[in-house]
Amino acid sequence: MMSEIIKYYNQFDEWGRLDREPIEFQVNWHYIKKYMPKTGDVLDNGAGPGKYSMKLAKEGYNVTLADLTPRLVDIARSKAIDLNLTHKFKDFLVADARELSMLEDEQFDASLMLGPMYHLQEEKNRIKAVNELRRVIKKGGLIFVAFMPRIRHIFNSLLFPENWKPNNNMETINQFSKTGCFNHSDEGRFTGAYYFNIEEIKPFMESQGFDSLELLGSNVAAILNKNSWDYWKDKGEEENVMKLIIDHATDPYILGISTHLLYIGRKK
Repeated sequence: MMSEIIKYYNQFDEWGRLDREPIEFQVNWHYIKKYMPKTGDVLDNGAGPGKYSMKLAKEGYNVTLADLTPRLVDIARSKAIDLNLTHKFKDFLVADARELSMLEDEQFDASLMLGPMYHLQEEKNRIKAVNELRRVIKKGGLIFVAFMPRIRHIFNSLLFPENWKPNNNMETINQFSKTGCFNHSDEGRFTGAYYFNIEEIKPFMESQGFDSLELLGSNVAAILNKNSWDYWKDKGEEENVMKLIIDHATDPYILGISTHLLYIGRKK
């Protein structure tokens, strides 16, 4: 299954996705900066091409970047060169989030893990990844972990069934609602995915040794279509809309409409 996931990310433009969906990046970055220490060593675990890593490096943090997909690590290394940020990177690692043996215990002041939890369908593997994260973080260190909410994918499947095969019939959707596991029928599409029930995220992370600080919707504005955004842009209100979205990102009643969630915790 991991080979299929690597294959998918080898051909997918993850850097471009965050450019196309800037709300997610802006919301996450607002809350990352809110909690992040002023300086320190940061691990970007499952960093993809390094969009967040580059921002952290620009802000003066010492960054170690790790991702499962060699091509994305190469892209990140090139981006760091292009942006003249290589001096802020301690390493660029091809690594599985479940196995970070190349990293020392309690090495980092904070860590991002904004991808690996999307693709760990077995609970034992989710626990492995979170335990590795806990091991490499200092006591009192901060973590920022991304999850995908199950209920949102159920409604995506109802809205666009042919885009999310085999969730194009109710039997499969009902099965998915119980397991949270999604394997795309069409080759080359987003697959090998795991979606959490929202109410299970905090208890899961707390059971692995973290105190919960926030759980927020990174992209509740995913419900807004292009016409909606064009309307507010034309009125010159885009900045005010973004402020509203950021201010309400932590409202627990709207987490289910967001495509991604951000958990912020502290190592006990």
